[in-house]
Amino acid sequence: MRSEKNSLGIVITDGVGFRNFVLSSFLEKAANDFTKIVIFSGLPISAYPKLNSSKFTIVELPVFVENKRNWFWRKLKEIAHLQNHRQNPGIADNYQMNKSRGWSPHAILVKAIYGISQFFHSENNILFFEKLQETSFKNDLIVKQYGNILAEFKTDLLFFTHQRPPFIATLVYWARKLNIPTASFIFSWDNLASKGRMAATFDHFLVWSNLMKTELLRFYPLTNAQHISVVGTPQFEPYVLPEYELSEVEFYKEFNLIPQKKIICYSCADASIGPNDPLIIATIAEGLRSGEINDAQLLVRTSPAEDERRFAETKALYPEIKWNHPKWELTREGHPEPWSQRIPTQEDLAVLKAVLKYSDLNVNMLSTMSLDFMLFDKPVINTAFGNPENGLYNDQRFLNYEHYDNVVKSGAVKIAKNKEELYSAINAYLQNPEINKSERKELINMQIGQPLNETTQACVNALKAII
Repeated sequence: MRSEKNSLGIVITDGVGFRNFVLSSFLEKAANDFTKIVIFSGLPISAYPKLNSSKFTIVELPVFVENKRNWFWRKLKEIAHLQNHRQNPGIADNYQMNKSRGWSPHAILVKAIYGISQFFHSENNILFFEKLQETSFKNDLIVKQYGNILAEFKTDLLFFTHQRPPFIATLVYWARKLNIPTASFIFSWDNLASKGRMAATFDHFLVWSNLMKTELLRFYPLTNAQHISVVGTPQFEPYVLPEYELSEVEFYKEFNLIPQKKIICYSCADASIGPNDPLIIATIAEGLRSGEINDAQLLVRTSPAEDERRFAETKALYPEIKWNHPKWELTREGHPEPWSQRIPTQEDLAVLKAVLKYSDLNVNMLSTMSLDFMLFDKPVINTAFGNPENGLYNDQRFLNYEHYDNVVKSGAVKIAKNKEELYSAINAYLQNPEINKSERKELINMQIGQPLNETTQACVNALKAII
């Protein structure tokens, strides 16, 4: 017999949340266990597939834009958090990158934030800054609309699919006023050990693994350990769902690949952290042309966060490279954060699954894609060509970040800091893909705490338990 309290609110903030919780089996499984589900969406309603109206209600949220006061208190909260954990390499790096070196009015505010946080950065200080942030936006007309929406479509739990977008602080504020408990999913493996403060203080958390649970308690020491559930992550679930299957024949035809040749897949970061991508791609292409890399072919998958323009010169120089540009659709024009309005197509997830399944090895710049390929037991090489001395973007610093230091120490990947190391690693893996096989498996077990086919049900069970 169902409890009277059995309704779930889900906040989908962006395309990544859409991929994780709409294009997985999460909604289907949640519909079996909750009598009512309300999706509070930062994306337009038109983005969603048709859902059972007796179970699901989709509410499109008006767009909240921070003013300078809102921004100041949020930023002070974030920098104080970074200040509080500067012994961590990733957070220390983030702390330095956020500093302002100019004297514009905005730069002066940033300097003031750094000055204040230098002396006031305890957890209690941060919670006080959060109260001031809430005071700064509580009378905003859009925020008042959020309150009316949450009151009208009141649910027994409000679940956030991402813990960082700034506007969700306004929803947490109203949830607290309306006595609605909140839960958040930690959406990426690097968020706790290298990013700033979460958008708000949540009551409960869903995390990938026991490792992530330990990180959460370390970086947010006021968190109740009993309120953390280890659920894995639904972002990888499409890899075990039959609706995202593309045959090997279709895959080779899609990219005009040669069946007799092994496939090296280079997966790009976006331009902000992957400016060395064109160099690495060209290095691999030159190795294939010269024969320094064993006979193979190169497929490049670009980041869904950008278009293909920055690779125009590379394409012209190396027409033999095959390219996979992710099919993510822009759902709304004119949004203050347009990247958040891009969502993956089902077709793209099927192509991605095929890339992972049929490629022979992956090369990337210290990306989460390492885990994607390891889930298909494919060897992975991480490139880090840049350092402070050689004039390239310094991607070697990411090797010290806590989440990637775990990867380096695991021995699950080969690290290539120059052309010679890259060619050697590629040839070794092409010759023997079983190298580091056991280490890859151990890393996956450490980073992902549930089997892929059980993770969405684990999420549903954790949310039910909260109610």
